[in-house]
Amino acid sequence: MMTEKIAIIGGTGLTQLSGPDIRQQGVIATPLGETSGQVCEGTWQGQEIVFLARHGHPHSLPPHHINYRANLLALQQLGVSAIIAVNAVGGIHADMGSGRIVIPDQLVDYTWGRESTFFDGKFKALDHIDFSHPYDAALRTRLLAAANQCELSVCDFGVYGATQGPRLETVAEIRRLENDGCDLVGMTGMPEAVLARELAIPYASVCLVVNPAAGKSDGEITMDEIRAVLAGGMEQVRQLLAATLSRW
Repeated sequence: MMTEKIAIIGGTGLTQLSGPDIRQQGVIATPLGETSGQVCEGTWQGQEIVFLARHGHPHSLPPHHINYRANLLALQQLGVSAIIAVNAVGGIHADMGSGRIVIPDQLVDYTWGRESTFFDGKFKALDHIDFSHPYDAALRTRLLAAANQCELSVCDFGVYGATQGPRLETVAEIRRLENDGCDLVGMTGMPEAVLARELAIPYASVCLVVNPAAGKSDGEITMDEIRAVLAGGMEQVRQLLAATLSRW
């Protein structure tokens, strides 16, 4: 029996999701604006799902222009009980090379100027939340168990450093992130995670490493190389999502 509705937020390389049986889709209006694009509702692996591409489809919204608050509020309006966010990232840690799937357990926020809270004194009264552990432990456990089931090699830890984008980072910036303890670098991990926490919706991330971070390889980072990794890596991510839903 389907009793829960699970949201999947797709990032770079996952603006469409093959597999689900979609019954309706459309842009959703909220008191804080419209979603990034079409919100797809349907079923997959016997589970009610909602899919939203955070950058829109086609991929067009830069990280700092995404209306994260509208996206998360729309998912709450639809009654989702958990959110699995897919992120394309750079690898800083030596064990997190291109093509590696990582389920991060911590993050550091370096973004600025983004609408990063519902508790702004306007939409909602000022309030404070505990954010010691930004990713939901039970949801991370589900993802890791599903990876084990489908024999996918997944890293079960990682500190996600959220940068402003859309440019990639300098070697010195990556050195700073590494000194701060970051293993991964991406541009969309925040404020998405904290907004989910403010709405009390369990949230976890599936990160696909698509390139070595600046200074972690001999050459320059090229979009052609990133696209090549995305092509195969996102298929493995899709397998992980399907396995996770099948075990729900």
